[in-house]
Amino acid sequence: MKFVECIDEDFSGVVSVIQNGKNIYQKAFGYADLPNKVLNEIDTKFATASAGKVFVAVAILQLIEQNQLSFDSYIGDILQFDLKEIDPHITIRQLLNHTSGIPDYFDESIMDDYDELWKDYPNYKIRTSSDLIPLFINKSMMYNTGEKFQYNNTGFVVLGLIIEAITGLKFDTYIDENVFKPCGMLNTGYYELDRLPAKCANAYIYDKITKEFYTNIYSVDVKGTGAGGAFTTVIDIEKFWDNLIDCKLISKEMLSEMLTPQVDENCYGYGIWIDEKEDGIYSYHFEGCDPGVSFFTSYDRQEDLLITLVSNFGCNAWQGHKNIIKLLVK
Repeated sequence: MKFVECIDEDFSGVVSVIQNGKNIYQKAFGYADLPNKVLNEIDTKFATASAGKVFVAVAILQLIEQNQLSFDSYIGDILQFDLKEIDPHITIRQLLNHTSGIPDYFDESIMDDYDELWKDYPNYKIRTSSDLIPLFINKSMMYNTGEKFQYNNTGFVVLGLIIEAITGLKFDTYIDENVFKPCGMLNTGYYELDRLPAKCANAYIYDKITKEFYTNIYSVDVKGTGAGGAFTTVIDIEKFWDNLIDCKLISKEMLSEMLTPQVDENCYGYGIWIDEKEDGIYSYHFEGCDPGVSFFTSYDRQEDLLITLVSNFGCNAWQGHKNIIKLLVK
């Protein structure tokens, strides 16, 4: 099997593979602008959906290292709005590892399509993390705090709000200044869909009835929040991994904690997924999926292997990743 055989024929996006510090495969496929036949390029910016949770996690870990909050800080002591039925004793740690039980505005265990959210609440209203509060604030807790692991989008929206409460900055401004810029990620940011900068790929959804593609501008938040929604390039993602693993964003001790399983299932640390290989050896990944968007990036320290796939047609980045692993890792 060759690299080209790892990728579906209809894949649209970018694939990048780096091993031992060398780029061994990098290729763009398909169109950033379908009607105008503008091609995707290696430095095209793509939406990444939930992948942005890892950036929020790093920002929170930085604030913990600066003693501006702690893993055991309660959300009720930080947030200034009425939590209603939400447990004020949820901790930062429980938000970071998805064990908080906080009501999820998009519960992926029962909802299939993200665009279901906007039937009664227009997506164009979502331009800050606080704009999502009405979607969860009147709901009851999903389970008792700390009871179990269940992936939760609201938890990271709240972490974004906590960044704002602690620093006095919008969460995306803080992340830009303390994560993106220090990494040299100059083509990464939280952009509004109606004000995208140059070289951003439109994301497309296929309409099975009309048999044509349409953009996802009415299907996702108009601007990303703590739960995700950053735009980036595969080049910038590689810069992020390099700086994270080299302890340039957080200390060696904090990185070790971030990459250590924090739940009984051994599948999640803080803002990052953990894949157990053998004999206590792990590889790491973060991912995202929205209507018209799919993103997957992984780093295997043992193999010194970094793989990133991103698609603006919601293509199967996960299967492509599996195929590349099968090709490279014996």
